[in-house]
Amino acid sequence: MPRTIIEPDIGNASKDDVTPLFHVVLLDDDEHTYDYVIEMLCTIFCLPAEVAFRHAVEVDETSRTVVMTCEREQAEFGRDQIHSYGADPRMAISKGSMSAIVEPAR
Repeated sequence: MPRTIIEPDIGNASKDDVTPLFHVVLLDDDEHTYDYVIEMLCTIFCLPAEVAFRHAVEVDETSRTVVMTCEREQAEFGRDQIHSYGADPRMAISKGSMSAIVEPAR
């Protein structure tokens, strides 16, 4: 008697079956120190200090850095956490939190 082989359906998901991903993008300004950026990223996203430092350098040099890629709801929450982190106490000119945006990951 012949054996029936059932192969799993792998890699046949349609675009509708895939959850879209979004980037949380931290934007540069002149009102926050590297120490603030590192502290904030470690606190909010639980990043190691070395990774947070690399993000601080990137945002300073390129005016933006992607700090997280995830589903929209989590990305919006991450953005909101950045917006609510507060001013940098190390700089008198710092009037509030840094800015961040959510954009589709491509």
